[in-house]
Amino acid sequence: MKSRGEALRDYMVRRLLLMIPTFIGITFVTFLLCQFVPGGPIDQLRLQLAGAGGTGEAGGGGGAGPRVQLTIPEGQLKQLNEYYGFDKPLPIAYGEWLWQTVQLNLGQSFRYNEPVIKVIADRLPVSIYYGVVTTIFAFGICIPLGILKAIKHRTPIDNITSILIFVGYAVPGFALGAVLVNLLAVQFQIFPLGGFASPGAENMSTLSRIWDIVWHSVLPLIAYLAGAFALETMLMKNSLMENMSSDYVRTALAKGLTWRRAVFVHALRNSLIPMATSIGSLLGIFLTGSVLIERVFDIQGVGLLAFEAIQTRDYPVVMGFLVISSAVLMLGNLLSDLAVAFVDPRVRFE
Repeated sequence: MKSRGEALRDYMVRRLLLMIPTFIGITFVTFLLCQFVPGGPIDQLRLQLAGAGGTGEAGGGGGAGPRVQLTIPEGQLKQLNEYYGFDKPLPIAYGEWLWQTVQLNLGQSFRYNEPVIKVIADRLPVSIYYGVVTTIFAFGICIPLGILKAIKHRTPIDNITSILIFVGYAVPGFALGAVLVNLLAVQFQIFPLGGFASPGAENMSTLSRIWDIVWHSVLPLIAYLAGAFALETMLMKNSLMENMSSDYVRTALAKGLTWRRAVFVHALRNSLIPMATSIGSLLGIFLTGSVLIERVFDIQGVGLLAFEAIQTRDYPVVMGFLVISSAVLMLGNLLSDLAVAFVDPRVRFE
């Protein structure tokens, strides 16, 4: 019979090994789509040449001549295909890309002409900041509020907070952000219009710079929390109410255990199990965030970078973003399982 530590070790090894084919499947499908989706760098170059050609006149006559058709010479087209890696068969091209990825070489950005790792790393601190703060606020507010709503079920406190929660949930985060910007930034000029910090913030003192970042973060964080707030709060409330009505709680009360101890020690721990399952999914906020919210507040995060890369067909950045986000999400799912095992000792890893 294996000990719990040995079973946990074997389980983690199996999950990590399972991530390999999952990662290959995700990246191969995306790599395949990138190869066949029109509008890549060569197609954009053709469009630029066509625009440069205009509707010029051929010859010296007074009438309009035939439209000039500018094309890429065959020799240059071959060189461009070699430069961008479009000259190889799909399996070979994917194999080379995968081998470079294993070596932590995600290629060169078509748009920025810089290594993809550097392009993403420049945007990553902003996304991590909003991801960490959003997660702290989501659990720090939603769990106590969910407990309060479960204890005060069908009281004015429960009813009023439910109305506020579901009104916030019904409004998309980006729409709420646009309203907040128009009202509090444009009309009343209480908060800045957007961005992560004010121009010249690097020249401020440490405390002034921290306060400047906090002041810029108020409206985006409200928009980020709008959707997750209702979900996490109601999940906590419903889970605690279910456990409060369970037989083991009634038995504990019948044996003389105080109501406070029965609820906050026994029922609360089991109620945290559903909350633990959402920890991994929240890690996605560290990278993806919300593209629309980042656009509204002009936040130069990784999510907006990926969206712009898709628009401009910057395939190396798209694939680099996919590599990092898929790895984080798979590790997040593993973390969720471990969190569930931590709060629920009945979980076994055989």
